[in-house]
Amino acid sequence: MATEIKVWQIINGKLEPIEMTMVEAGRKETEDLEKWIKSNPQILGEDILIIGEQVPTKSGSMDFLGIDKSGNLVVVELKRDKLPRDVLTQAIDYASDVSSWDVDKLSEICIKYTNQSLEDYLSEKFEEIDLEDLTINKTQRILLVGFSIEESLQRMIEWLSNNYGVSINAVILKYVRTRNGEELIARTVIIPEEVEKERTRKRQFKILMSDEPGKYNENELRDLLTNYLSEARTTPRRIREILLPLCLKHEVINREVIKKELLKRGEARDDRQAGIILTTISREIGIAKRDYLRQIIQYEKDPSKPWEKENYRLVEYYKDLVKSVLEELNKRKEEE
Repeated sequence: MATEIKVWQIINGKLEPIEMTMVEAGRKETEDLEKWIKSNPQILGEDILIIGEQVPTKSGSMDFLGIDKSGNLVVVELKRDKLPRDVLTQAIDYASDVSSWDVDKLSEICIKYTNQSLEDYLSEKFEEIDLEDLTINKTQRILLVGFSIEESLQRMIEWLSNNYGVSINAVILKYVRTRNGEELIARTVIIPEEVEKERTRKRQFKILMSDEPGKYNENELRDLLTNYLSEARTTPRRIREILLPLCLKHEVINREVIKKELLKRGEARDDRQAGIILTTISREIGIAKRDYLRQIIQYEKDPSKPWEKENYRLVEYYKDLVKSVLEELNKRKEEE
């Protein structure tokens, strides 16, 4: 028998079944469900972030693309009512395409949805994550979401998961509206979440980190810095507006100085969030392909906290170049 959720309300000491559907309550199943998932992706499971919506693939657009704390991608397909067996083929088709996507492509998708790069978004949402140890797209998970499920589909999911370790699951929801008008959503899953977590072994793409500076000539360096600092992403903007001006003003700046500036500018609501933002900036500078940032910015590292940088300073030789780039970018901004 297929999994389903039944709910009863206790009224005057007796159990009264609640059978009202979302449609009967005046709700739009697909539209409302999408809004709820976007605002609270935890309904899909623990440690899942949504990084894209209606993401194009070679065989159509998937409803949502997510990522979990381990770097696994999550293909999410929604159905307004019962999950049919053919949704599995569709989701596997999407996942087979997603499996070849690298960090740069995923970051493009994430920027479009969140206005943040994948690295920024992961760092800010998963506070304890260490990008240096994170492998992106190790494996692909499939989540099918609906309000009921065909028995044959449930049998197929259980068989693929139990016999072949395929990371696939179905989230079954139940809309509840009590006689008092309170609205609730109950959920269950076909495969226990603890079991599903054990089935994520494959490794593919990794965010490479480095402390090595670039070796660009001044014209190349100017172009790279101008292009990077012109990006609309949050972290390049913070480096442009906060970190570099502080480094130009002071010989050396420590983490506390930067955190105070983040608070002063309203970038962070408290010291803890300021620390998270600063760690995101630190990791951005440490990404291997950002070697042009390390060509102009020097720092120290605590061996016990390799993801944190301290005592930032500009390389003396490049101070005039940095100042010139910032002035040019500010001039462009004023002319817009």
